Amino acid sequence: MRKILAEFIGTFWLVLGGCGSAMLAAAIPGLGIGLLGVSLAFGLTVLTIAYSLGHISGAHLNPAVSIGLYVGGRFNAKDLLPYIAAQVMGATVAAGVLYLIVTGNGSDAGNFAANGYGEHSPGHYNLFSAFLTELVMTFMFLIVILGATDKRAPNGFAGIAIGLMLTLIHLISIPVTNTSVNPARSISQAIFAGDWAVKQLWLFIIAPILGAALAGLVYRLFNEDFF
Repeated sequence: MRKILAEFIGTFWLVLGGCGSAMLAAAIPGLGIGLLGVSLAFGLTVLTIAYSLGHISGAHLNPAVSIGLYVGGRFNAKDLLPYIAAQVMGATVAAGVLYLIVTGNGSDAGNFAANGYGEHSPGHYNLFSAFLTELVMTFMFLIVILGATDKRAPNGFAGIAIGLMLTLIHLISIPVTNTSVNPARSISQAIFAGDWAVKQLWLFIIAPILGAALAGLVYRLFNEDFF
């Protein structure tokens, strides 16, 4: 139960801090934090949770991460569905809180920092570009996670590497898809954005999971007893 609660709170914070920065602080005239600020915000949410709750649940905060760790032999199958449920619920509650905040000055929710492709991509990138971006970014994210948390890696630095990696991923891919690499983050925002976001949601579930699973398989090649 403690692990599930930690995943709920951690994913809640990721969506509140990351998507919240995009919706509330990115475009304030003269003060907006822009793409760099939003990228840092997502990285900082992971960094802060990794060091505060990581010792309880591992701070996955992302169904794709849990699946990638499972495929990589680093996570128990019996915990997979409870973790994913907690992550999606935490993200959705955070999106609900954001909706109440964002609409508190009379404005509408807009695109609600939802992920999209085509006309809903910030840079109008097509479906293929979006799918490839999400797959590759999630693949590399899991390679870093698996490597930084490997027993052979230096102790105490995993949270820094993972947080910085998520920041870098956002710097690269916000223009393409608004950056998902996390099905829970995409589901929560699509629920409130509705319409097009729900129709395009499949990509932001399938591509990150495929990328994560592939990384889990590939990282097995680095095991000391593989060759």
